Amino acid sequence: MNTFDKLALTVITFLPAVAALVLMFFPRGTEYTDEHGHSHFSSDSTIKWIVLGVSILAFIFSLHLPANFDYTQAGFQPKFDTNVQWIATPNIHYHLGVDGISMWLVILTTFLVPLSILIQWDSIHGRVKEFMVLLLVLETAMIGVFLALDMFLFYVFWEATLIPMALLIGIYGHERRIYAAVKFFLYTMLASVFMLGAIIWLYLKIGSFDYSAIQNALLGGQIPGIAAAAPWLFLGFFVAFAVKVPLFPFHTWLPDAHVEAPTAGSVLLAGVLLKMGTYGLMRFNVALFPEQARIQSPWIIALAIIGIIYGALVALVQPNLKKLVAYSSVSHLGFVVLGIFSFTVAGADGAVYQMLNHGISTGALFMLAGMLYDRRHTYEIKQFGGLATPMPVYAMLFLVITLSSIGLPLTNGFVGEFLVLSGAFQAKAIYGLLATTGVIWSAGYMLWLYQRTFYGEIKLPINRNLRDINARERLALFPLVALALIMGLFSPYWMKAIDASSLRVIQAREQISQPVATVTATENLR
Repeated sequence: MNTFDKLALTVITFLPAVAALVLMFFPRGTEYTDEHGHSHFSSDSTIKWIVLGVSILAFIFSLHLPANFDYTQAGFQPKFDTNVQWIATPNIHYHLGVDGISMWLVILTTFLVPLSILIQWDSIHGRVKEFMVLLLVLETAMIGVFLALDMFLFYVFWEATLIPMALLIGIYGHERRIYAAVKFFLYTMLASVFMLGAIIWLYLKIGSFDYSAIQNALLGGQIPGIAAAAPWLFLGFFVAFAVKVPLFPFHTWLPDAHVEAPTAGSVLLAGVLLKMGTYGLMRFNVALFPEQARIQSPWIIALAIIGIIYGALVALVQPNLKKLVAYSSVSHLGFVVLGIFSFTVAGADGAVYQMLNHGISTGALFMLAGMLYDRRHTYEIKQFGGLATPMPVYAMLFLVITLSSIGLPLTNGFVGEFLVLSGAFQAKAIYGLLATTGVIWSAGYMLWLYQRTFYGEIKLPINRNLRDINARERLALFPLVALALIMGLFSPYWMKAIDASSLRVIQAREQISQPVATVTATENLR
């Protein structure tokens, strides 16, 4: 065993938080005003480089996980497990662990943070130190959600993501930022109270917050009164995660949050925070309450399919570029929920892969939207047109990400949607047929967006002189474009870890429920 293995999860999780703590004591320097009238401090540039360096270091450390991952191990990796007592009464442990599902979500987080810093490099004028501190705290909280195996610790990380994201939106957002921040905070916090109630009930019955202990007790039928409580416990977790996804009809906070958030906030909100909801549905609702998951699945799948179609149709009529991408997230994450509750390994594999795909493609779309906003200070689609002429490189990159978002074969989006739809058809043909219409609608709104933005004549004189993307913007965007293609061509590399963990979730359900389809993702891709 590598000597770093036992410390890896702690280092990856808390390195950003330690850097944030140090930065809080960093001197501001001398205030000055640039040629555009924006206020800065002489230390701002140094702070940006420090935070970028720390975020890159966290990403490098996170690569230790796939490099030393045991791909024959289906469950949590013993070599990375960290479990020490934190509080004696109540019995709370500092317990971190990783499997094939959470590993890639952690790497997605550490990958997107430095790119978010790069894309926002010149867009924050004032309170730069505070902005960077909030990003680092948010990174630690997001990673902690995916790694925590003590439910109390999980809840702490879960709630800890709210404060930095709400502050990022409320302080650094656009015109209606306060409204959007408060709405985001209230929706998520109130929904999380139901999950807290379920966690406390389980602790009082079992005497432990440990995920594995709770799962074993639930699956083994060792908890008195669980038959009557299970539907309510399931719903307690479900409400918290459904709001975070967000699943229709809990989605109304998302468009406001995205439109008002700064670019980095939108990238991390779409790329990582929404995945906390789908991750929770899979890790807690499905794995802890397999019988309830099967019983409740018809109406959950109905909501997912409604979200797929509704999100796509609303995106089709949006005049605002950022709001269009926000509603596309409602549609795309409906596919993830559908895959999870299809009760097939193909569907579960596709759901996890689609979480990663959505983080890459939609994160890139918000970056591209932010680049236009930096130049024109508007997201209104009617303000553009013919941009392929002054911005050819930008137009080419936008096209690749557009094709990835609609699931063109050989891109990452195709693999995820193909697997989810395969699982949906295995579960029930009508699920697959209805969900497939979402693919058609997504092609409609994304290609129409591309046509209105880049083709035709330049309608407004100001657009004739728009500069193409610079070296910093290319450095932030190229990795996402490259991954959209690489993940489409070489998906088995990611699937070899995801397959085993998804199959383990299915096998846990099979202990108390009827047999389910176990066609693996690799077989579906042949």
